Amino acid sequence: MRDPDALIGRAGVRGDPDRDQHFLVDDRVLDRLPGYLPDDADTGHVLEVGGGTGALTDRLLAVADRVTVVERDPTLAAFLEAEFAGAVADGTLTVIEGDALAVKLPAFTASVSNLPYGVSSEVAFRLLPARRPLVIMLQREFAERMAAGAGDDEYGRLSVTAGHYADVEVVEPVPKAAFSPAPAVDSAVVRTTPRDPDYEVPDDDRFLALVRATFTQRRKTMRNALRNTAHISGLANPEAVVEAADESLMDARPGTVPPAAFARLATIAAEVESR
Repeated sequence: MRDPDALIGRAGVRGDPDRDQHFLVDDRVLDRLPGYLPDDADTGHVLEVGGGTGALTDRLLAVADRVTVVERDPTLAAFLEAEFAGAVADGTLTVIEGDALAVKLPAFTASVSNLPYGVSSEVAFRLLPARRPLVIMLQREFAERMAAGAGDDEYGRLSVTAGHYADVEVVEPVPKAAFSPAPAVDSAVVRTTPRDPDYEVPDDDRFLALVRATFTQRRKTMRNALRNTAHISGLANPEAVVEAADESLMDARPGTVPPAAFARLATIAAEVESR
């Protein structure tokens, strides 16, 4: 496997915290990342977001039939194409220069990525609806929020949204020293294993908008949160939804409400607004 420090040297770059560039340089962590994919994961086409200087790309090429890397830095994208010219030439590697939030992503079978922290939540929630296995490096706080359950201190909108698409596990904490330059926060590796939720919703977008809205007022009761956030949830008649819902649910705070209860509420809202 290519040495991560040597790759940085050949690229002639230095990580820039102001541009959210923290290169993962710990060989042991890099070697473990592909192995965190579920045992039955299809590695026919693995997507990597934020290729950097290619240390993880190199390891993904060893286990995947094809790899696509999205890299927004033009200098690094050009370096990846040059460093892995053989893989590019034989079609096993494709490098897409651009912002992962804006470019058209290919159909992929799994994704393994060290995500840029400034956009990690947006990228994660662009990947999750594809319902493919993900192994992603995140800020530890964000990782714990994704994996939290109802009633946990970290439980919130991110927990419900991620859990709507997959089982979420924090599989490894990663110290600051594993990166160059070291970030200001600790990191963690998250594995998401796609599965259907154990509840039904009338519409994913409306369900997630309702979750997002109520968690903007997590210290309020659900009753007041619904009344105060119609501009976010899109509810045309929040008062009618409050009246139709169970009183015990309306008395609860968002941080204690499990995903299935949010789903019931979204169903009630759809029924009320279809009358």
